[in-house]
Amino acid sequence: MNKGIYIATLESDSGKSLITLGLMRTLLGKTAKVGYFRPIINEDKKNNKDNHISTVLSHFDVDLSYEDAFAFTRNEIIQKRNTGKSGEIIDTIIQKYKRLEERFDFILVEGSDFSGEGSVFEFDVNVLIAKNLGIPAILVASGVNKTKEELAGSLQLAYNTFINKDVNVMAMIANKINPENLELIKEELRNFLPDEIDVFAIPSIETLANPTIKEIVEALDGDVLFGNDFLDNQTGSFGVGAMQLRNYITKLRHNSLVITPGDRADIILGALQANISSNYPRISGIILTGGLIPEEPILKLIEGLSQVVPIVSVAGGTFNVTNQVGSIKSNIYADSTQKIETSISTFEKYVSIETLAERLINFKPKGITPRMFQYGLVTKARQQKKRIVLPEGTDERILHAVARLVAIDIVDITLLGDKNKILEKITNLGILLELDKIEIINPTESEYYDDYSETFYELRKHKNVNMDMARDSMSDVSYYGTMMIYKGHADGMVSGAVHTTQHTIRPALQFIKTKPGVSVVSSIFFMCLEDRVSIFGDCAINPNPTAEALAEIAISSADSSQAFGIEPKIAMLSYSSGSSGKGEDVDRVRRATEIIKDLRPDLKVAGPIQYDAAVDMTIGKSKMPDSDVAGQASVLIFPDLNTGNNTYKAVQRETGALAIGPMLQGLNKPVNDLSRGCTVDDIFNTVIITAIQAQGI
Repeated sequence: MNKGIYIATLESDSGKSLITLGLMRTLLGKTAKVGYFRPIINEDKKNNKDNHISTVLSHFDVDLSYEDAFAFTRNEIIQKRNTGKSGEIIDTIIQKYKRLEERFDFILVEGSDFSGEGSVFEFDVNVLIAKNLGIPAILVASGVNKTKEELAGSLQLAYNTFINKDVNVMAMIANKINPENLELIKEELRNFLPDEIDVFAIPSIETLANPTIKEIVEALDGDVLFGNDFLDNQTGSFGVGAMQLRNYITKLRHNSLVITPGDRADIILGALQANISSNYPRISGIILTGGLIPEEPILKLIEGLSQVVPIVSVAGGTFNVTNQVGSIKSNIYADSTQKIETSISTFEKYVSIETLAERLINFKPKGITPRMFQYGLVTKARQQKKRIVLPEGTDERILHAVARLVAIDIVDITLLGDKNKILEKITNLGILLELDKIEIINPTESEYYDDYSETFYELRKHKNVNMDMARDSMSDVSYYGTMMIYKGHADGMVSGAVHTTQHTIRPALQFIKTKPGVSVVSSIFFMCLEDRVSIFGDCAINPNPTAEALAEIAISSADSSQAFGIEPKIAMLSYSSGSSGKGEDVDRVRRATEIIKDLRPDLKVAGPIQYDAAVDMTIGKSKMPDSDVAGQASVLIFPDLNTGNNTYKAVQRETGALAIGPMLQGLNKPVNDLSRGCTVDDIFNTVIITAIQAQGI
């Protein structure tokens, strides 16, 4: 089941509040708990709160605090972009959204408003947010001051942008359309949209476009003289009362707003009388300009009337006030009951609710973005805290990574090495690290040193290891760290920033051993590309695997993929696709593919297949049209270490992809190897995946 929908617009004043209110009512009829989230808000200068959030939370009684309903203000977004912290924006938005996912059955996400500084980049930001939340979108655009072609063209451009970024568009809504053009614009949109995408057109609703008296009072900083109880009156047309009363009252229309100088008692009293007369339309209110207030006898007369619309005094002149009123943009507030109900009823009238709601709730997202994947890693690691040992305790990169890990409190850390040297390094580097939250062990000074040495001797004496050799081995940080795992004093180990791969893995192969039924220890990288996370294997351990070993590597990689939330679609890579190629290398890949199909018929696998056919849908379908893997592979298995290692590094360097790993597969307990050129991010991510492996996934 899908958990959310993203309402995105192309511009300011699109009327998406109507869509939000209508969808909230619809969804609440389909599922019990509906949440609401705005990634980016505009804070109101007067009450310091976003009006959209206040309205939705209040009207629908959503069990959600104001602070939990948004991630950033517009100003905060601009500041982070200007200081090179754009990555934090998406990370924080994902975190806040995921917290809501845990509390609600469905979440309605409303995009930004395209108003104020920074609106130039908002469209791309909205696409990026929807993609990283993994939810489909509804696109909304206004038809005000646009031709049919202009409106359709802008929506087509928006649609293509979302689709090209792998964001599913569920529906398209043309809003504020002249009633006679509703069917015309729907036909125009149908010309470029697939049949499965819903298309709706909603007419302009005058009562939603015009401001209430309350909004006018706030915009003009007016003083309410009478009619406080009727400030929610909806205005219609407005006009200046400057002519003689006998001429002016013929100009009144339904919900007219009367604008007149404060000393025109004749216009004021005449308009009030017309309001209660069955021969004239009702008016919404009276604005008195020039800072003038009627004389005492007139005020007393008005006080005695049984029905008085709001009468508001403002300081500006009649001409300026009239222009200001004409430029006021109407909003929907928490107490705008009439506007809210009008919005909901309009939505229900022009949008096919049942079909749309079912599609939203049953939608299945495809793929996973790198930031979604990284958020998922942190979430999984936090569910069951594990202790990870890091043998290279004096390495600067290790210490910086440990500081980050301790700060978010998702793993317990043990550092190996000389304690004084480690503490000195932390001090000299100025690393802010809470020392009471980490364990530092010097192997030869440890209380377990003798026990570990004895255990190693018993495990390896059949290999002619004597007690002196065992003690020498346990003085080595890699052996000591691995023994901690064997004895249950740690749950996993990450090493290799300083030591070789062989130095890191040899102890694990000697006494951690492989899982039952596994004969090959292999590795994978999680390749976090711009729009997806792929798994590459084996890129670090096995130089020239046999067909049987290659099949085992692929099966282990598929299981790891599934455990980390990525649907495994295995591509067995070669220089040839399908049955066309001949030769020992391609035959080995072909044989491995058949072994996988025999051992694990539940897995989707294609091979031999070339890299481009594996990841590009067009090429994949042209070369292997009947394959359910070609063009959409998520697990890519290389035929040998030379190909795999060079490919992962080429992809990483040329595309800027984040490569998390290598993660070793097949051991009874997790031990993972770092590259000696690893970064702090590499260490941070590898520790997290090691902790997740230790949970027994």
